[in-house]
Amino acid sequence: MNAKPASAHLDEVYPLLPFEPVGGEGVHLVDAAGRRVLDLYAGHAVAALGYGHPRLVEAVAEQARTLFFQSNAVALGVRDEAAQMLADFAPSPLERVFFVNSGAEANENALRLALKLTGRTNVVAVEHAFHGRTAAAGALTWPPEKSWYGFPRTPMDVTFVARNDVAALSAAIDDRTAAVVLEPVQGLAGAWPLSQAFCEAARASCDAAGALLILDEVQTGVGRLGAPFGADLLGVEPDILTVAKGLAGGLPAGAVLMRQDIASEFGPGALATTFGGGPVACAAIAAVIETIRRDGLLERVRTVSAQIQASCRVGPVRSIHGAGFLLGLVTGPRAATVRDALLERGILTGTSADPHVLRLLPPLILDEAHAAQLAAALREIGHDLDGNLDRDPDQGGGGDDD
Repeated sequence: MNAKPASAHLDEVYPLLPFEPVGGEGVHLVDAAGRRVLDLYAGHAVAALGYGHPRLVEAVAEQARTLFFQSNAVALGVRDEAAQMLADFAPSPLERVFFVNSGAEANENALRLALKLTGRTNVVAVEHAFHGRTAAAGALTWPPEKSWYGFPRTPMDVTFVARNDVAALSAAIDDRTAAVVLEPVQGLAGAWPLSQAFCEAARASCDAAGALLILDEVQTGVGRLGAPFGADLLGVEPDILTVAKGLAGGLPAGAVLMRQDIASEFGPGALATTFGGGPVACAAIAAVIETIRRDGLLERVRTVSAQIQASCRVGPVRSIHGAGFLLGLVTGPRAATVRDALLERGILTGTSADPHVLRLLPPLILDEAHAAQLAAALREIGHDLDGNLDRDPDQGGGGDDD
């Protein structure tokens, strides 16, 4: 396939794959020639219900016909409904919801809450984490010397600890720590899960030091791991949780969820957003959560994920890690090579910051037949490569941008 020619005016900061979708149906994207591609990446985990889902489309269309937009200066029933549904779906201590537009904005607000509430200046993060490209979120994104995205300094002090090193984590949390920020599964890093012992240690150390535990579930939330949130999977209760990506099934939407006692410390004007909590986005949020519940999608994610993990360690794939529909396939050749070979066979996947980890983030409606299609394609790729696999883990780098 030939790469798409450069746009005359678009600032193309993303490397483009040689595929241009013009439509979508279910878990498939369609190009202008009618070629159907199985989408196992869902636009960076955003298209939670795939494409053209009737419940989501109707909810968005009906709300757009009724009231397309209004700000947080007025009360909206659809906003209240979305907040209620999200709070009911989330871990029980998280009773209050603040809607925003994106994952980075959610993380910025979560950090602001923690710093203001504690009056402290240090935040603990995990090596290889990705939390966004805005000032505070970028300060917590690995590697620190490259993650500030042009800002001359970080807005707070950051201490990084090694992934799943319980001793290092416990030692880093003290009376200077405002918050600890964790991704239950580190997405851009290559779908690497944090251990339950590590997350439980974070909870215990935060309690002892008077710090807040923030779970960044921008990528792991809203059913992606086969549970409502990673917090449910780990059995760890955060003080603040952030979510975005698949929350509204394709519309820009994010949220900060917090305990009631945290929310009560902040009055009118403490947080603000122009577009967050808009009526169309809120209608989409309600439709996504309703569909996950009514259609049993959490169970489907667990079942199909288990099938992928059992059947797709074939061809160029050496091992598989992650959880639910956030999976990292460790490849012998570079992951980009496998991604391109899969795309030639009509399957879209993603790479990661690890050059030998292929990342799967499919819509939650993926079924067993689609998983079987992936396994068959991987076996075929293995036969085609036939011993010419590059196993050098130090070659190259870079991956998809979340």
